[in-house]
Amino acid sequence: MTSSNNYDGILLGMGNPLLDISAVVDEDFLTKYDIKLNNAILAEEKHLPMYDEMSSKFNVEYIAGGATQNSIKVAQWMLQIPGATSYMGSIGKDKYGEAMKKDATAAGVNVHYYEDESAPTGTCGVCVVGGERSLIANLSAANCYKVEHLKKPENWALVEKAKFYYIAGFFLTVSTESIQLVSEHAAANNKVFTMNLSAPFICEFFKDAQEKFLPYMDFVFGNETEARTFSKVHGWETEDVEQIAIKISQLPKATGTYKRTTVITQGADPVVVAQDGKVTKYPVILLPKEKLVDTNGAGDAFVGGFMSQLVKEKSIEECVKAGCYASNVVIQRSGCTYPEKPDFN
Repeated sequence: MTSSNNYDGILLGMGNPLLDISAVVDEDFLTKYDIKLNNAILAEEKHLPMYDEMSSKFNVEYIAGGATQNSIKVAQWMLQIPGATSYMGSIGKDKYGEAMKKDATAAGVNVHYYEDESAPTGTCGVCVVGGERSLIANLSAANCYKVEHLKKPENWALVEKAKFYYIAGFFLTVSTESIQLVSEHAAANNKVFTMNLSAPFICEFFKDAQEKFLPYMDFVFGNETEARTFSKVHGWETEDVEQIAIKISQLPKATGTYKRTTVITQGADPVVVAQDGKVTKYPVILLPKEKLVDTNGAGDAFVGGFMSQLVKEKSIEECVKAGCYASNVVIQRSGCTYPEKPDFN
C-alpha cells in the first residue's frame, strides 16, 4: 500500500463551482420554463425568474455543486486521505461563495478558487420530478475564470503535483486556455488527463473546443444521451452506444503513452467501457424505485468513485465498481451528498 503522503494532491479538478438550488417541482413548472428532464442547459433570459419562483413555491435545498467539484468531492470521500484532491474554479465574493468554500474544505478538498469581484457566485437550478433531474445553470462568476489565476505559482503548483486530471466538458464554455495548459502538461509528463462529454449542448455547440482536446483525453466519460448526440454531431449514423464508445476510444491521440478508454453510463443499464477496440459491460447496483431520491449528481459521483480507484492504479473493473457504488449512494440522497464514511471495499 502506498503511504498517504504519496497521494497528496494526486487528483486535480477544474470546473464551474455552482450552488445547487434544488427542489421537487411539478410538470407545470417544467412546461412554464421549457425544461426537459434528464437534460443540462445554460440559463437563458427566460429562465432567470425561475430561481426565485423555486424558492417561494417549493421546498428548496441549497447544496454546493458544479459537475467537476461534485466528482472531486466524491473522489476525496472515497479516498479518505486528507488533501488527496485539489480543485480550481471561480466564485463570487458573497455568502454563497463563502458557503461553497466551507463545504468543499470540510469535504477535505484543497480548493483554490479565483474570486471574482463583480459577479455573484454561480447557481444551478435543479428541478426534480419523479426522481429525474434537469439542470439549468446560471454561471455568473463561474464564467469569469481566468487563465492568469492558473498561472500563479501557488496554483500551477497544484498542476505540477497532480498525476491525474479531471475536467467536465462544461468548463469548455469558460476557459479553453486553462484546459490547454493542463492537457499539454499532462501529455508532456505522461500524466492521465480525463474529461466528460457532460451534456448534449456541449457536444453540439462546443464541438470544436471538444475536438481540440479529445487527442489529450486518456479517459472520456459520458452518458448514453451525450454519446448519441456526439455520434450524431460527428455524422456517425449510429445510436448503438457500444459502437459509439469504441469509435470515441479510437479517435486520434496526442501521445501514445496511454490508449484511450471510453466509459459510458446508461442509468440503470450496464456501464459500457471501450478500450482496445473491445467493449466490456458492467452491471450497476439496481435500486428499487421507492429508494430513489433524485438522480442529481449520479454521473458526477460515478466519475468520482471511478477516479478514486484509478489514482490507486486499480483495475478498470474496480474503478467501475467504485463508480457504481458512489452513484448508488448519491441517488438515495438529495443532490450530490453522501454519508460520513464510504462502505466500499
